[in-house]
Amino acid sequence: MVDPESFIEEKIEEIDAAVGDDTAIIALSGGVDSSTAAALAYEAIGDRLVPVYVDTGLMRKGETEGIRETFDYMDSLRIVDARDRFLGALEGVTDPEEKRHVIGEQFIREFETVAREVGADHLVQGTIYPDRIESEGTIKSHHNVGGLPEAVDFEQIVEPMRDLYKDEVREVARALDLQEVVSERMPFPGPGLAVRIVGEVTEEKVHVAREATHIVEEELEEYEPWQAFAAVLGRATGVKGDNRVHGHVVAVRSVESRDGMTARAQELDWETLQRLQSRIAGSLDSVSRVVYDVTHKPPATIEYE
Repeated sequence: MVDPESFIEEKIEEIDAAVGDDTAIIALSGGVDSSTAAALAYEAIGDRLVPVYVDTGLMRKGETEGIRETFDYMDSLRIVDARDRFLGALEGVTDPEEKRHVIGEQFIREFETVAREVGADHLVQGTIYPDRIESEGTIKSHHNVGGLPEAVDFEQIVEPMRDLYKDEVREVARALDLQEVVSERMPFPGPGLAVRIVGEVTEEKVHVAREATHIVEEELEEYEPWQAFAAVLGRATGVKGDNRVHGHVVAVRSVESRDGMTARAQELDWETLQRLQSRIAGSLDSVSRVVYDVTHKPPATIEYE
């Protein structure tokens, strides 16, 4: 286990040395990884850090508003509305790896645009050890590792937490006095809700995945899962009122884990499962049925794509 205080001191010096007197931007998503990396970089170079939050249209419910509130002390924070560009780039894309690469490239292009505006030659990212292992092992490409395009217009990419596991990142976040809503937040994939939608990403499917995930997070909070969310799998026949519908199938997933490398599906009681299906199918007209995923990792990954 990493010693948080020593790690923070070492990485502040490392980031300062890497960036020098230049300006750097950081990819800020609101998750514990990027938030911790941002806090480290801000300690190291102050206002020479430009945090960039890209609203891809694939984020959790209320994410953009939460970013504004949590990081309002960083005067140079940039919020980029790229929803149309991401959804446009994903149109017709169904292969999981292609999705990740499309998203990775679009992210980099958004950051390059901001970097040119502020004169930044360095990009800081919250990449952690499991991201690298899964990308290098061809399990799946992470958008800030295997999903990066070959041509990147940055002098240097700085990854201060590339050797940490998720639980170690949380220790560092606590030592940096980050808000609990950040340090204890469950993981969220870099490509966002796109990897919780099997097949083509559409605005309607994103809406279903976002609202259903919000319900799952609320209902399963007492179980303290490592990660809990909803995914959109496909369509199936159902009945709403007196009408037959061919609606979305939503899968609920809730797992326990230490570092995300392996995970076990949580055992939820029947009453909880029924409450989940009632809320999801009842509040989303386009959902015809709800299922619960009991598969561990391995053989499944935590996310669907």
